[in-house]
Amino acid sequence: MSIAEALLAELEQESQTTRRVLERVPQAHLSWKPHPKSLSLGQLALHVATVPGNVAELLVPDSMEAPDFVHAQAASAAELLPALDASVAKARQHLGGLSDTAMGATWRVMKGDRELMAMPRAAFARAIMLNHWYHHRGQLLVYLRLLNLPVPSVYGPTADENPFVT
Repeated sequence: MSIAEALLAELEQESQTTRRVLERVPQAHLSWKPHPKSLSLGQLALHVATVPGNVAELLVPDSMEAPDFVHAQAASAAELLPALDASVAKARQHLGGLSDTAMGATWRVMKGDRELMAMPRAAFARAIMLNHWYHHRGQLLVYLRLLNLPVPSVYGPTADENPFVT
């Protein structure tokens, strides 16, 4: 199994879990924030839905210019699952074309002529496409709990859902 295939297999598994979380995001609370410095629920949920495809697309060239992080607000909860589906499809497309040699090559984030980050492409995919995705999905679970909404099972039981008991 190639590096890209292994990452994509994990992505497929985790996308099902992410789907369960995004299904719980209520339309009525999209603008809610737990703190003034926090993203809104709609911003965070849309970010979670789109991370895999957006990051996989960044992996194709050998470098990128440092982004200005702007988080779009979901206009509706109904757009979250289609955004996730499109994101996973985009990740499949971009990662599927990368060989093990390409995955081992150094990938960079630049700010003009200054290198801000350099690491093997596979390490960036692991850290930002997957680990960063899981981190924000965890934040989204906390938002749901703070809104007193049922929290779905992710890797095991929650106070609201136990997949091991029928």
